[in-house]
Amino acid sequence: MKPHFRAGVVAVVRRSDGQLLAFERADAPGSWQLPQGGINSGESPEQAVWRELCEETGLTDREVRLVEQPPHWTIYEWPQDMRSSDRIGQAHRWFFFEPIDDDVVPQPDGREFVAWRWMRATDLIDGVVAFRRGPYVQVLGSIDG
Repeated sequence: MKPHFRAGVVAVVRRSDGQLLAFERADAPGSWQLPQGGINSGESPEQAVWRELCEETGLTDREVRLVEQPPHWTIYEWPQDMRSSDRIGQAHRWFFFEPIDDDVVPQPDGREFVAWRWMRATDLIDGVVAFRRGPYVQVLGSIDG
């Protein structure tokens, strides 16, 4: 199989004050990111983002509402040690949500994420691992909060 980018989704939960719901990675303490994951066979990007959001944070349509689905995709390459013979990185569709109540409390899955907090976009960009930073700047760089 020819090397390709894995198709996935990213969930951005943005509170009314502009802060973003960020999660600390279990495998990289001090690194923060947004919920994300791959699109399964037969699944639409929208179905995938709801599944990933629920699996990784416990949030559902009872706690958040989908408010924006930009049509573009972002792409990044994985570092050499993360690549496989057929996958060299990820292509993501980003989805923006807002909490139904600003006091929403997610439940990190404990496998991928161990903690959560509200962050300004600039702080999240600074806290994401370097190889993911480009798409975060591209999508979140103009968000104030």
